[in-house]
Amino acid sequence: MNNAQSSTRFDALDNLRALMMWLGIVLHVAVNHITTASPLPWRDPKTSPVADLLLLFIHSFRMPVFFILAGFFAALLAERRGAGGMLKNRGLRLALPFAVFWPPLFVLTAVLSMVYIHLTVRGVPGFDRALTPARQPGGSPFNTMHLWFLYQLFWLCVLAWAGLRLRRFMPPRLCDAARRAFALLAQRRWGFLVLASPLALVGSFYPSGIVAGSGSFLPPLAEWVQSGLFFVFGWYLHGPREQHLLTLLAARCQSHALAGLGFFIATAVLLGAVRGGTALPLPWPHPAFWIAFAYNATSWLWSLALIGGFVRYVPHRNAVLAYLSQSSYWVYLVHMLGTIGFGILLFNAPFGALAKMGLNIAATSLVALASYELLVRYTPIGTLLSGRHVTRARRGLPASAG
Repeated sequence: MNNAQSSTRFDALDNLRALMMWLGIVLHVAVNHITTASPLPWRDPKTSPVADLLLLFIHSFRMPVFFILAGFFAALLAERRGAGGMLKNRGLRLALPFAVFWPPLFVLTAVLSMVYIHLTVRGVPGFDRALTPARQPGGSPFNTMHLWFLYQLFWLCVLAWAGLRLRRFMPPRLCDAARRAFALLAQRRWGFLVLASPLALVGSFYPSGIVAGSGSFLPPLAEWVQSGLFFVFGWYLHGPREQHLLTLLAARCQSHALAGLGFFIATAVLLGAVRGGTALPLPWPHPAFWIAFAYNATSWLWSLALIGGFVRYVPHRNAVLAYLSQSSYWVYLVHMLGTIGFGILLFNAPFGALAKMGLNIAATSLVALASYELLVRYTPIGTLLSGRHVTRARRGLPASAG
């Protein structure tokens, strides 16, 4: 593959990663306004079914896409730098930022969360630890919050490193068989059905059929399986047949998107029926299995559609997406402070749910980007997050494998 093709491929995937990062702001703002049971102990008094739909919609593909891209670039690093070089890079880019930023973000998020909970329960700002939801006996007061992605991804890279070390003791045919199997699933139109099946089995142990992130430092096996399969798929997406597979995904992006829409509608219908107490004439096993199957089929189809769509329609860098890509790590780290903080400020504002959501998304985006430009981009913090020193004369650098 020539350098021009390689650059185009990385630009497309960087553009996709930038959009997925920004959608995290939309998702976490939507959580403030959902009408159904919230995974968080606070809620704005104005709710909307649009928030429910946005949460289900974005959640269905955002993290799957991230883990596929993470696996792809981890494999790229292993090819270029070896197993040890890949692990060292992931330690510097994932483990070190987690260790540096988790403590202050945990404290600040906890404080803002307690203020928001006080608003939710009593209608006025305040601070009362008694309102904090009780932990399970023996449970830890600490969790990885939204940084669970960094935490799990680093440990998946450790497992990938261990796998590369052990590969020398394994028959070459076995390793090649795994690569061919994932390539086959990527090529065949029915491949998503096979990929969704183990995730449906895992999801069937959850009431809604959807694996919910616990944020635990010791996540349950279901979360590792959910994240790990997408990571492994991305790992095997990189390789000798990479250009062929990406070209194929680009050609099929529209059909994947339409098929994903069908499974998404099925997911919404099944979820609505189960939450409404409607008996569903579904075959064995439990209805949660079929919800999980439809939901994970959606995840695979839309993930493949987005990867192919960006390779096909957004293959080149532009100023906006390049900047979003460069700032995305910082925005990811701090955006929860904005979505909670502006949620508090807008709590008693005389606006509807959709207006509040729009204001919060805009304010969080602007403040996060402004803080990146003023406090991060040309500082040691920016160097820590990007892996390279950026000066005002040195802009637009690719972030793909960094």
